Amino acid sequence: MTRRGEYERIRSVLNESGAEEPLTAREILELLEEHGEEFDSAHRVATVLGRRAREGEIDVIRDQPYRYRVD
Repeated sequence: MTRRGEYERIRSVLNESGAEEPLTAREILELLEEHGEEFDSAHRVATVLGRRAREGEIDVIRDQPYRYRVD
């Protein structure tokens, strides 16, 4: 059985939820939990998304707190 990676799980939940506005890592964590996906913390979500931002797959809005938009 192939286990989906963390980024794929995040992206899938964001697509399913229809989120149109950029979300904070905490808001994304709450969505993940609502959809039965387990993550250690909002910090872990931010780490995963930050790595993908370097590759251009995620927009990071550097407000306080940071917000993330999946392209």
